[in-house]
Amino acid sequence: MEDQGPTEPKPREYRDPGPAADAIARQVIAAAIAVHRELGPGHLERIYERALAVEFSHRGIAFQTQVPADVHYRGVLVGEGRIDLLVEEWVVVELKAVETLTTNHTLQALWYLKVTELPLALLINFNVPLLLQGVRRVVPALD
Repeated sequence: MEDQGPTEPKPREYRDPGPAADAIARQVIAAAIAVHRELGPGHLERIYERALAVEFSHRGIAFQTQVPADVHYRGVLVGEGRIDLLVEEWVVVELKAVETLTTNHTLQALWYLKVTELPLALLINFNVPLLLQGVRRVVPALD
């Protein structure tokens, strides 16, 4: 039998968050662009969170801030994470003000999706010249 060399890994398939989550994501991104245009980069995450809360309220977008996310190990509560923003009880929003988004930021968003069983998270890094350069859409893979 002839060696065919290494095989390409099978591409991962991802869940489609659906049109409702996508519509909310568009509203979140539009609101974040408005905040970024006004404030620009260089502030702390908490400043952007508060400004985004003002913008969501102005636009009539329902949201919660600093939503608890329990961490369990072997059925025992061992800690608590905090979701920066939960929008319309449908989309997780994690805000950052960092030089670059990392794999750890994505893993954090994926963990929040797992514990909330929600379909979509947005990682938004405000420390960029153009906000869209700092937006990462995160959806869970199909297992």
